[in-house]
This record gives sequence, structure tokens and C-alpha cells, in this order.
Amino acid sequence: MRLRIRHSLSGIALLAVLSVPPHFRAQTTDTHRASSPSASAHSIEPGPKPPDTPAEWKRHLGIYEYSSYQPPKSTVILLERNQRLYLRHSSGTEEEVSLENGSLGVPGSGGRIWLYSLDEEPGEPEVFSYLNEGFARVDPGWDPSHFFHVKPLKPVNQLRGQALAAKPRHEQSNFRHADLVELTTLDPSIHLDIRYAQSNNFLSTPVYTQARAFMQRPAAEALVRALHKLQPLGYGLLIHDAYRPWYVTKIFWDATPPKDHQFVANPKEGSKHNRGCAVDLSLYDLATGKAVEMPGLYDEMSPRSFPTFPGGTSLQRWHRELLRRAMESEGFAVNESEWWHFDYKDWKLYQLMNLRFEDLAQPTSHKVSDPH
Repeated sequence: MRLRIRHSLSGIALLAVLSVPPHFRAQTTDTHRASSPSASAHSIEPGPKPPDTPAEWKRHLGIYEYSSYQPPKSTVILLERNQRLYLRHSSGTEEEVSLENGSLGVPGSGGRIWLYSLDEEPGEPEVFSYLNEGFARVDPGWDPSHFFHVKPLKPVNQLRGQALAAKPRHEQSNFRHADLVELTTLDPSIHLDIRYAQSNNFLSTPVYTQARAFMQRPAAEALVRALHKLQPLGYGLLIHDAYRPWYVTKIFWDATPPKDHQFVANPKEGSKHNRGCAVDLSLYDLATGKAVEMPGLYDEMSPRSFPTFPGGTSLQRWHRELLRRAMESEGFAVNESEWWHFDYKDWKLYQLMNLRFEDLAQPTSHKVSDPH
């Protein structure tokens, strides 16, 4: 998946990236630094690690929208910062609120804002009333089944055969010799959760035939250096996707209805994943082996995916910032719409590749003279 974001949830349209209010992209004012990261030689930590937030709070944090028939729509973000809850308005202003017994209250106002939980309204998004307006939750976090999905236009197996018979465009340039390295051979604390080899992806069916992850050698070595900065802090890297054969990019495009083509890379241009210089990843806790929580989930098509989204909890934002600092300290750049997607600085030096996973022997690096 890539780049631009738009999401529809139970008839409530989430704003497209270009029309998302600035407060979705603005950073928060946490006790730690929350600006563009630049890791020092001593530490990549973005300030002191915040404590976790009660599960009851985290369950309700998200984006809420007042759906009037007349634009503009009014949006608020319910977030946690420094062990306090805030409603952040479209204007960027915030007011502290309390949460008790399923209801939100503005301290000192004498009023209550009622928040109905999912348990009370099964299958429906959370709603609350505020200043005589009803707000409904519009990010997909309240129900993962509402994440972005498409029904493939044709069976994926049929599309795979057609894609394998096609070829990427020929590129005229003096490219570096391709040298793919299997990431799991470089450090045992690199773990995999390759979603496109499973059914929990936007096509709801496996697309990769194997759950493997490769990158060009310089990018892979930079990734390991970032990992070694994270390990003393108790974290490993969880890889969701890395090198992606060009034919898979074509499957994504051909399977997706034209109205949703904004969500996938055009195979005529290819993607940085096809060049072996992009990686989708997150952090996991070395002590427990569990993935850490971020303000939004992997491949979530909502503003919660922005690397500067101000919502979620202080600890979730701290983890997101830690990952970004580690990666950017080693030559990667975060995608402006996806906190998990990082591109290596030398991606332009490699051409589009179409080598299948099953054609790559295990477990070594793979030099490729003709990727087409």
C-alpha cells in the first residue's frame, strides 16, 4: 500500500489527505521533543519514556466527526498526554476532559459529554454529544474489520499468472548492481510479520507465495545499524514488507477497482519497494516478543497513519518517534502519510526488479545481473 489516504466508514467519509485539517498533521506538545528527528551520537531516545495509559482510556482514543449535511465537517481528536485526556479541535485548540464510567466530562464546566462504548452499541462506532452536536468515531480503530479492503476484480491466482507474464518498463540509467540480502540472516532479533503472505491485508488473501523480506545490501546494513541502536533500549524490529517483486505491484493495481487506485502504486512507474530500498516495519519488545502499540495500525487508511498525527497516547507517540529517529539516523526517510514506511536514501540508484521470492535461494545474499 502507499501514499495517499482516504477512508469511508459506515457512510461517514474521512477526509482525503489533501483536505485533512492541519491539526491532524501537527505534532503534539509532549514533555519530550516531538519535532523532526535527528539522532545524536549518544542516544536516539526522544526524551524520557512516558508511562502507559489505562486500557479503558486507550479504547476510546481516536478521531470523531460531526457529520452535518453542510460542509465543513467538524472534527475532534480524543488523545492522552502526560496522563491527562484532551479533546483537540480542528482549530488546534485543546481542552482537558475526564473519563469516568463511560462518560466524558469537562472539569469545572458543570456539564457532561456522554461517550457510548462499543459494548453498549455492538457493531456501531462510539458516539458522544458535545455542544448539542453528535460526534461519531470515524477512524477504523474502533473496529479492525472496517480497515481498507477491496474485492479483487479477478481472482488473485488469475491475476498472478497475467502479472508474471508481463514485464516492468525498461529504464535507461547507470544503475548499481543489485545485491538483495535476506534480512533475517543479518540479526536474529529481526522478526517478520509479512502481511501480504497472509490474509490480513487489503485484498483479504495471500499475495506473496513466501513470507520473506529482502533489501539491497547497503539498505539492509543500514537497517541493522538502526536495529543495534534500538536493542540496548529493549526493542527489536518487526518487518511487514521490504523488497516487493514488480509483478506483485501489478497484481495490486489490477485487483483494485479504478476508484481506489490512489491507494496502490501504478506498475507503469513502479515503487521503491520494487527497487529493494523501501521497508514497512514497526517495533517489538525484546522481553515479551510483542509488537508495541503505535497511534495507528499498519496499513490503516486514516490520518492516524501520518507520522505526525497528534492523537493516541504519549507512549504510542514516543515509540513512533523512537522508530523514526533510529531509521532516519541511518539514511532512511519516513513516508509523509505512513509512519511505518521508510525509504533508503539511495533508492534512485537501483532499477525496478521482478525477481520472485521462490527464485531466491536461502539463506544468503542474491546478486542479480538482469532483474527482468
